[in-house]
Amino acid sequence: MTGAERMAPTRLNLLRAARRLERMSKGIAVLRRKREALVSELFKVARSAADARADIGARAREAYDALLDALTVHGRSGLRPLGWPTRDVPLEISGRSVWGVPVGTLEGHPPLSRTLGARATAPGSAGPAAVHAAARFEALADLLVEAAPREMLIQRLGDALARTSRQVNTLERRLVPGLGAQMAGVGRALEEREREEHLRLKHLQGRRAGR
Repeated sequence: MTGAERMAPTRLNLLRAARRLERMSKGIAVLRRKREALVSELFKVARSAADARADIGARAREAYDALLDALTVHGRSGLRPLGWPTRDVPLEISGRSVWGVPVGTLEGHPPLSRTLGARATAPGSAGPAAVHAAARFEALADLLVEAAPREMLIQRLGDALARTSRQVNTLERRLVPGLGAQMAGVGRALEEREREEHLRLKHLQGRRAGR
């Protein structure tokens, strides 16, 4: 029964509404505990996430400064061949759940920083500027891979927190007050009906007594 539906003034409907109101109250209590748990989880990862973002920003500036130096020395056409071949980076990820929110945890990954031989770079084809730029970007990629699960956790916890808050607000500000108002209306209607029945019965008793 939604807030827009009209409740028929019967004692059965009043009893059903009272039970529904009780379930809503229990649901609100559970959602509040969930919201508190989500906030606690967010606070746990917020500090480390903020530090990681600052570190990533600093490493990104270093990497792009090194890239500009390499472009100055080699030019775009000279650097493009040094980016090949590409490679796959296998990641070990495990899953867990935080109050029903699925999140992933990075268990391990191979180091992204490589030597010239590991990059399959021909000897003499890359100068110090290109090597430095490659090393800076590999270090940056390492930080990004490490930070990705934490950022995903923050996003999912934030979405779940916003959704839970909306549910609590909907229950507390719309459904519970609406149901309470309907129950009050049904209660008044039943009381009025009882008074009318009482007066009618009293009137009938008076007529019988007069006869």
